[in-house]
Amino acid sequence: MKTNYFNRIFGYAWVFKKYFILNIVSNIFYAFFGTLSMISLFPMLKVLFNQTEQLTTPPLWNGVSDLVNYFEDYLNYFVTVKKAEGSDDVLMFMVGIIVITFLLKNIFNYLSMFFITYLRNGVVKNIRNDIYNSIIRLSLSFYSEKKRGDIVARISSDVQELDNSFLSIFELIVKDPLMVIFTLISMFIISPKLSIFVIIFIPLCGFVISLVGKSLRRKSLKVQKEQGQFISLVDETLSGMKILKIFNAENKFIEKFMNSTNRFYRFSNSVLNRKNLASPLSEFLGITAISGVLWVGGMMVLKENSLDASAFIVYLGLAYNILTPAKSLSRATYKVKKATAAADRIFEIIDNRTIISEEKNAREINEFNDSITIKNMSFSYENDKVINDLNLTIPKGMNIALVGQSGSGKSTLANLICRFYDVNEGEIFFDNINICELKKKSLRQLIGLVTQDSILFNDSIKNNMLIAKPDATDEEIINSLKIANAWEFIKILPGKIETNIGDSGNKLSGGQKQRLSIARAVLKNPPILILDEATSALDSESEKLVQDALDKLMKNKTSVVIAHRLSTIQKADMIVVLNKGRIVQAGKHNELMKKGGIYSNLVKMQSI
Repeated sequence: MKTNYFNRIFGYAWVFKKYFILNIVSNIFYAFFGTLSMISLFPMLKVLFNQTEQLTTPPLWNGVSDLVNYFEDYLNYFVTVKKAEGSDDVLMFMVGIIVITFLLKNIFNYLSMFFITYLRNGVVKNIRNDIYNSIIRLSLSFYSEKKRGDIVARISSDVQELDNSFLSIFELIVKDPLMVIFTLISMFIISPKLSIFVIIFIPLCGFVISLVGKSLRRKSLKVQKEQGQFISLVDETLSGMKILKIFNAENKFIEKFMNSTNRFYRFSNSVLNRKNLASPLSEFLGITAISGVLWVGGMMVLKENSLDASAFIVYLGLAYNILTPAKSLSRATYKVKKATAAADRIFEIIDNRTIISEEKNAREINEFNDSITIKNMSFSYENDKVINDLNLTIPKGMNIALVGQSGSGKSTLANLICRFYDVNEGEIFFDNINICELKKKSLRQLIGLVTQDSILFNDSIKNNMLIAKPDATDEEIINSLKIANAWEFIKILPGKIETNIGDSGNKLSGGQKQRLSIARAVLKNPPILILDEATSALDSESEKLVQDALDKLMKNKTSVVIAHRLSTIQKADMIVVLNKGRIVQAGKHNELMKKGGIYSNLVKMQSI
């Protein structure tokens, strides 16, 4: 994994340093007893082959440098004494040592896995939290360039891929290297000559394995991107199911999905084939090394007599003991390369700076007293200019309607007032304060928004309402529902305000969803309202109920109404007509009808 990614992930891990330290301690003991469990076979073999030297006096301690000879002499002394006593406990004692060392090895192995589980899951939790925090805070312009399915893939499958690499990473830096080091030390003590041969061979194995894994990261990135692609397609399919069916487009979308999964199939096969090569390749290289050890060691035992047969058997066990951590290291290397592609996509979200920035000393605003003023404002989506040098003043308490053809800039103007985007040129003022100098939270606290598409969540009616005012009482919620003409259908539901309304409120009709959205704005009770074509998608009966609710909502408030049906805004204090991002007409309904022009033509077209 790239160094910066590894450092960042290690930073996430360090939050759980308690588990990290306990994991390291457990791994040290695991590696120690893992090596000792193999060495404990040595005295057993000595006894079985009757190779113990007859010693009747206990050996003398001559310091750490003579540790090996001391233990060997003490073993010989112990066996000699037991044999002289006629005891049969020697073999049982040796077997007991082997059992205990293997037991301790596995206990500490379990403990290392136990502690790293908390570490891994904690890191995954915090990374997912950071991704979600970024998703919430990113500007809406970011989502105009990204597919929803791709975002979902990053917080789910990409994080899971990163999770799968963690254990390998921490084994890579702690468990397996320690096992290799402890084993090599033991092997050097038994035979330095054979150990030099092994040390020369290990780097050669690593070099061969690295050659195979060079393209893994690039191919893994293709896999992750393609996964995001077909998740996006599923999301679009579920959202537009009615359109697919009515236009008989099922086969077309099936073909698109199959093309995506076929690409995923090819990319995944390529990645997994390289990944799967790690284990057999490392095992083959390892057994080749063992074969070399057998040949060299066999010569030392049979011809040179420079190595004891029982010591050579233990040495072979130690050499084979290196194969397991070596294979794990090679697999971990592949996993890390694969996880780097996932990390690229994850940190692209976390590090993204497509946000609406807030000044360090941003001001708090708790009330709206004067006006919203727009001066010389221009705005573009990439190269497409939507608002062009616009000037507009909206006094407190005024009901202003924005009308115009599709693409004239009505919704964009509303989004800029809410500061979902920042203007490219010009300024917007709330009570003569530039909105860039205001805290976003306090600015948006003053604004209520009702859109054409009722944005509701898969939760109860009550919890959907509490988004507007978290501390609202049930009585306040019910009063807001009554004002919005929503209580009449909610009161007959089995759970009333505790009723779950389904995904996007799909258990409700369009008019019911819209009235619930209006009730949410009523509960918030902001001084400024933005109504973005709030009645355009409704039937006549629902429109009447919703319009009545809107009239109650707008009473004594500053309102910006984006209207498609011009009959609903004829009583507005001022109607602003937009065309290609410019104000071309402004005035009351009767004044504009007398002047003729765009507004008059739009009204006449709708009255036909």
